[in-house]
Amino acid sequence: MTFRNALLIVLIIEVGVALLAVINFGTSLEALQAVTRFSGRASLAIFSFIFLFHNHRQINLNKILSDKYFLVFAIAHAIHLGELLAYVFLSGNQVVPTRAAGGFLAYVYIFLMPYLQYKVDTNRLSEKKFKTITLVYLYYVWSVFFLTYLPRVRGEIQNAGGSYTEFVILLAWVSTMMGFKFSAMLKPRSRTRID
Repeated sequence: MTFRNALLIVLIIEVGVALLAVINFGTSLEALQAVTRFSGRASLAIFSFIFLFHNHRQINLNKILSDKYFLVFAIAHAIHLGELLAYVFLSGNQVVPTRAAGGFLAYVYIFLMPYLQYKVDTNRLSEKKFKTITLVYLYYVWSVFFLTYLPRVRGEIQNAGGSYTEFVILLAWVSTMMGFKFSAMLKPRSRTRID
């Protein structure tokens, strides 16, 4: 898939999410919360492909998300961040610095990865360093998604929006992603390679 097509699909999904929120909730703060929530789900879907199929021998991530898949994810998550900041500002919710710090670092990492991918593609960063950086990136961003849904399942976050069933399904999916990763690592390297 070309980067242009991948970006177009992301934008169509984001517009579709916004339209559905307006249809269901009007132009209320609840609509913005729904847009933010489902935009985050779209980001998780994109990240799931990257997490599961980065450096996979049998499934070519470039065909699914283009060769700039880190950039596709960064753009999708930038849209989500804009919506999240708008919701936090308009709702008057207070940001908990300790919780925000981990998420902030994840955003820095997410926005830095397309540049690092560009550097490795233009031979200005070694493959070895990039593989190490990517490994940390994959597991760190995965942990942020996990820690996003875990407290919701435990009922520790009030007014999060969404249902308990939603949170359980999303936490189960994020956990299953790690299960897939571990099972792939246990396979012989000659058959499947996932970093």
